[in-house]
Amino acid sequence: MAEATAPERFITVSLAKRGVSCTAKLLDDRAPITCGAVWDALPLGGDVYHAKYARNEIYTLLAPFAAEEPPLENPTITPIPGDLCYFTFTQTQLATKSYGYDDSAPHHERSTVVDLALFYERNNLLINGDAGWVPGIVWGSVVEGLPEMADACQDLWRAGALGETLSFARA
Repeated sequence: MAEATAPERFITVSLAKRGVSCTAKLLDDRAPITCGAVWDALPLGGDVYHAKYARNEIYTLLAPFAAEEPPLENPTITPIPGDLCYFTFTQTQLATKSYGYDDSAPHHERSTVVDLALFYERNNLLINGDAGWVPGIVWGSVVEGLPEMADACQDLWRAGALGETLSFARA
């Protein structure tokens, strides 16, 4: 008898102000704990930031939403285009305004901050001058709409992120 497989799960990743979205498949086979935590918490979103050191990355910072932070499953320090990554930081690890950790941020003074990121182009390296290597959990992969999202992310880099939000929702 053939073993039953779980149905594939998909989410929509959106930049609201720019009116752009893409579809990503959850990597339940590689990061089941992280995928479960994210799926159960959806929809998620907030102010978007563009990375400075990792290169072609946009992210949002959120309050922890899992009962327990996922372990480092399916880790990478070299994300590829379309990777969705999950990071956890303490309030002191990257405590500068340039990373979105300013006094007016909704996550200010939280002991833990979750970073949900989308990588939209190649040649990314997760190393930070303040913290060193920053491995992330790859929990999803964009399967549709990446070229349009990449164009919007490039516009975000050049024109600015002010007033833009990054959201994740069930497809």
